Amino acid sequence: MIYCVEDDRNIQEMIIYSLNSFGYKTKGFYDSLSLFVELDNKIPELILLDIMLPKEDGLSILKKLKNSSKFNNIPVIMLTAKSTEFDKVKGLNLGADDYISKPFGIMELAARIKAVLRRNNFKENCKSIKFNNIELFIDKHEVKVNGLTINLTLKEYKLLVELMTNSGVVQTREQLLEKIWGYDYYGETRTVDVHIRTLRSKINEASEYIQTIRGVGYKFSE
Repeated sequence: MIYCVEDDRNIQEMIIYSLNSFGYKTKGFYDSLSLFVELDNKIPELILLDIMLPKEDGLSILKKLKNSSKFNNIPVIMLTAKSTEFDKVKGLNLGADDYISKPFGIMELAARIKAVLRRNNFKENCKSIKFNNIELFIDKHEVKVNGLTINLTLKEYKLLVELMTNSGVVQTREQLLEKIWGYDYYGETRTVDVHIRTLRSKINEASEYIQTIRGVGYKFSE
């Protein structure tokens, strides 16, 4: 079940109709009050949350969701007519899993939903990832190489998780910036290279699995 919190009736009906055609059961809400009443009855797989809402805006609702022990694991995609970096950063920093700016295509929305649900299911079902001599313990936020625990910063750890969970997939520096830092640096991607370099130095011989794809980015592969 997907909950869609959108006060524009036409947009909400379009989203519900389209997602139902993709096989998703979808229910609409126009404000925070009706959403939280329903949340007490049923927890959805994902929430589509508009920022510009009457009485209580989407960012305030998101903050309540992420501060609740009952609702904080529900993935949230923000829907917004705003495309400024400030709104994007604020939503991601509050715990949103993704955002999409209006107007958007329904195929793009469906693809974003699929990606977020896939990542969320992976986190819930996977306790560890092992690749030859390196192992990630997801629930413990722990990394071991040849059985020895490696001390990583939070950003280094998130980078390694992102690369290992997408093993074999090339990720651009811009993609890694958005996923790990929550926003881009207006094209300044050097921070990714710096963190990759320190990460490689810490995981020693396992660093060979982090491959540089010249002019593009990085991938984790043997």
